Amino acid sequence: MTLTAPAAAPPAQAHRAPSRRAVRPLRILLHAFLTLVALGWLLPLALAVYASLRPYEETARLGYFSLPEHITLDYYGRAWSQAELPHYYLNTLIIVVPGVLITLFLASFTAFAIARLRIPGRKALLIVFTAGNLLPPQVLITPLYTLYTLVPLPAWLSDSQSLYDSYLGLILIHVAFQFGFCVFVMSNFMRTIPEEISEAALVDGASVWKRYWRLTLPLCRPVLAALSTLQFTWMYNDFLWALVLMSSGDKLPVTSALNNLRGQFFTDYNLLAAGSVLVALPTLIIFQMLHKQFVAGLTLGATKG
Repeated sequence: MTLTAPAAAPPAQAHRAPSRRAVRPLRILLHAFLTLVALGWLLPLALAVYASLRPYEETARLGYFSLPEHITLDYYGRAWSQAELPHYYLNTLIIVVPGVLITLFLASFTAFAIARLRIPGRKALLIVFTAGNLLPPQVLITPLYTLYTLVPLPAWLSDSQSLYDSYLGLILIHVAFQFGFCVFVMSNFMRTIPEEISEAALVDGASVWKRYWRLTLPLCRPVLAALSTLQFTWMYNDFLWALVLMSSGDKLPVTSALNNLRGQFFTDYNLLAAGSVLVALPTLIIFQMLHKQFVAGLTLGATKG
């Protein structure tokens, strides 16, 4: 009896290195375009920082795009004291912090009602909130100014005893204009949360407030971080409403403090550049603190599976 040896197993194939994806011309063009756009946005800021480090006499003699002969930080100290930036920073915090908190609270509760409660006309209500963002604020300047002078306030809230020239007036106008955008974003995000979670809480006897505050809102932390970053930046950088609805110079936000650096007959633009950099720093700090949550809030829902 003849035994035949089993056929030899084929040698194991060597693991091939994963092939690199071919670089497409369109991808190269896309990256080149994005690089140019990023440089275009960063160039004014870089030029302001560069100018703030040079004496005005040097830039007046050699130009702003010349190599520096002297580098100094003196302009930052002068801008800090001459523009009274600490005082105006405090004014801005009095306006922006309550404005952001009130906007996010009201918008999140309204978005919860639209996304989770079966109320009639909720889609039409969402459309109204979204359409309100399309209205240019400039067309409301005259009626709002008239309305603010007619609405009375107690003396402890406003020295003018009206909404005009008061911190409360600026907070309310920021909340009104940013409310619709926040409702639109948060209602769409809340729809991505499985309804079974809310239904299970409802079966357990949870009230509407508990379902909102203890269940839904903790799951909305990424979108809340993204919106808080955007809202802080938009309210902080506002100059129009403060200029229209306030008259007392000591109540204005920090964006108006740069006017203190302009002379009647001469303006040192290097000093003004240093003040601009100092004014822009808080928004950069806030974004740096929340950039991970900001990116996470923007990318949620971008992919499935």
